[in-house]
Amino acid sequence: MSMGGTAAYAGVEGLPEPVERAVRLATGRGFAHSCRPEQGRLLAALAGGAAGVIGETGTGCGVGLAWLASAAPPGARLVSVERDPDLAAAVGRLFGADDRVTVECGDWREIAGHAPFDLLVLDGGGSGKAPGDEPADPEALLAPEGTVVVDDFTPGRPGPDPAREHWLGHPALRAVELRLAADLSSVVGVRRSRVGQGGDQ
Repeated sequence: MSMGGTAAYAGVEGLPEPVERAVRLATGRGFAHSCRPEQGRLLAALAGGAAGVIGETGTGCGVGLAWLASAAPPGARLVSVERDPDLAAAVGRLFGADDRVTVECGDWREIAGHAPFDLLVLDGGGSGKAPGDEPADPEALLAPEGTVVVDDFTPGRPGPDPAREHWLGHPALRAVELRLAADLSSVVGVRRSRVGQGGDQ
């Protein structure tokens, strides 16, 4: 979730209809921390190639989930976990007509019950960015060649960044940092088919 992310949609045209609905929900509730349009477009691009299960931690008001749902293939299944029961219920109603989408209330670790994922977006737990937030285990959660996305990094940030270093150097992933805006980047990693001393086997 991005600081001021909901406000970034002001004046943006041509949004997918599910995204427009989720932004209205976030705006009406005064929820400021939706994923930004730049991140949403990345999620949509990745969701278009995910034919299996797509997961998300941290539903918020459903903006990121809406980007995923707007591009996911008909046979895909989407699961998002939100710890705030009021938000989880509101977003569940928002996607009530889309039988591909499930919104659960709980700690982010509840997402493990739906693994393995073709695509997993760690936006509300499991990224390792906050104190006490243990990073998710991509080997346990991702299907072979599955993709994990960790957002809201700042490009060129000086000094050590343990979360960024964790994901970019994870031995189970082939990972890269993608710069989405002057002040926004995401780490995208693909699970290796098998990890050995020589890398992919």
